[in-house]
Amino acid sequence: MSEDSVLKPGKISLWVLRGLMAFVFIATGAMKLMATPMMIEDFNYLGLGLWFMYFTGALEVVGGVGVLVPRFSPWAALLLLVPIDIAAFVLQLTVFHHDWIHPIVFGLILFGIIYLQKSALRSKAS
Repeated sequence: MSEDSVLKPGKISLWVLRGLMAFVFIATGAMKLMATPMMIEDFNYLGLGLWFMYFTGALEVVGGVGVLVPRFSPWAALLLLVPIDIAAFVLQLTVFHHDWIHPIVFGLILFGIIYLQKSALRSKAS
């Protein structure tokens, strides 16, 4: 058995985090793209129009799929963290006034994915 064929604990943890975030963001993105009544209500209350719901849903699905692809995973996690998760946190505090803990937890997990792949992120950036 070669050393490459053995999964190390760090790699297993990274795949678990990737899978969790992929599930969360693909599911929430799909809810937006399918225009579920709850999502329509939230985005109407927000006042940005339904185009923004579809745009956000598409970003979430693309980012959710992207975290599963090792080559794109750190960049997809960054896409999900910076505009989407941070905006969700701010909106929960200022507009919706509920459930602000989920964006914090998801943000920490996304940060963990980015941190565990920081060498890949640096090499692609240069």
